[in-house]
Order: sequence, then C-alpha cells, then structure tokens
Amino acid sequence: MEKIKDVVRPTDAEAVRLAKTLLRSARYGALAVLDPGSGGPLASRVGVATDLDGTPIILISMLSAHTPALLADSRCSLLLGEVGKGDPLAHARMTLLCRAVKVSRDAPDYDRVSRRYLYRNPKAKLYVGLGDFSFYRLEMERASLNGGFGKAYALTSADLLTESPANAGLAGSEQPATDHMNADHSDAINLYARHFAGRREDGDWTISGIDADGLDLIDGDKVLRVFFPETLTDAAQLRPMLVSMARTAREAAKEND
Repeated sequence: MEKIKDVVRPTDAEAVRLAKTLLRSARYGALAVLDPGSGGPLASRVGVATDLDGTPIILISMLSAHTPALLADSRCSLLLGEVGKGDPLAHARMTLLCRAVKVSRDAPDYDRVSRRYLYRNPKAKLYVGLGDFSFYRLEMERASLNGGFGKAYALTSADLLTESPANAGLAGSEQPATDHMNADHSDAINLYARHFAGRREDGDWTISGIDADGLDLIDGDKVLRVFFPETLTDAAQLRPMLVSMARTAREAAKEND
C-alpha cells in the first residue's frame, strides 16, 4: 500500500509568527462546543481578545446556547482568520483546541481581562456589566494552522503563548502606557503602523494592547499586529523599545520622502 504523504510541515519561525498574528489581531472567531443535550457540535460567533500571554478571551451570556455547553463540558475549539478577496480557502486561518475557564468578577486578573477585551471590543461596554455576562479564558492545548494551500502546521500552546518575565510588570504598566501613547503620541503609533506593519495609507491608529511580544493597533474595524524587534524580558524595557521603534520609523520615513 502506498504511504500517504504527511502534509503537515515542520513548525518554523515563520509559521509561529503567522499564528501569533492571527491570534493577536482577531476581532471575532467561530466558537465550537459540545451540545449537552445531543452531544453534537454547536458553533457560533464570538468576540475575541487576548490576555497578556496570548490566551484568547471571550465574553458570553448565559442566555447563549454555548455558555451552558461550556459549563457542562469545557472542551471547545476556536476558529480564527478573516476572509479577504478571492477564494476564502486561500486565506490563512487557525483552529485552537482549548478548555474554557470562567474568570470570576472577584478574580485578581478580572480587571485586566475586562480592560483588554473592552479595548479590542469597545461596543461591549453596553452589556459587560450585566449579570448574565461573564469572561472566559480559552486555555489553549494545541492548534492547527492553515497558512494557505500546502501550508499546514501543528502547533503547541508553547508556540502560541508568550511566557515572559515581563508579563508581571506589564500587568500593571500596560494601561498607563497605552493611555499615554494614545493621548500624546498618535504620530508615533501611525508610524508604527506604516513602518512595522506595512500600512501605506494614513489612519487614526490607537493602541489596544501591549504585551511582551508587541503591540495591537486598531482603527475602527481594522486591526494590526506590530511585533517588537525583540521580546521584552522586563517591563522596564517597554519605554526604550517604543522610543527606539519611533526613531527607526521616522528615519525610514525621511529616507522615503
């Protein structure tokens, strides 16, 4: 019998970068759960953000069918990846296999989870305080990445998560840094979008999240991921990194004038 060719490629740095980009830039995803009544699959669309380490965060209501399903069986999957022009199957997408963990309102990380989600999904402010809504962290176990035709990869949670010593410090400094940059340095943020994310047109970009790997930028419904040249190992490295990146982007802009 002819041996079936393994279509899954070895995971490399390019695949990890693509996977992290899909994860960090997602605004929504398709959440699949197991229906407690029939045991069959049940899929629905949910808003998505990420925690500092890259763990997906969702906000769901007890009135939704997927919430009782997660309470009965925490196993779930999340499909990420937006469709562009042309063949929808030609665009990158990734399926995460996860277990959902509820974030209680008195949990130490609740404020951070809420803040990061609302920065990414500001319209959720209308209902986040309602008693039937709760945040869940989707603890990733593994992932399947399809980067386009012939580009299939199997990733582990270690490939996707950013386990950095800087995370503890960023938990406290992220919000003031984000507020400061958005209020006083919009020019630098737009330079980040142009130079490090390749956006040619002008925009009104703001920072929606900062983590040890990089920045999440938003402009209306548009989302960009900007990676730092090096992963932060200490939260104190953030300010020098942002200054250095702004300088690099300005010098590049001058050369292109």
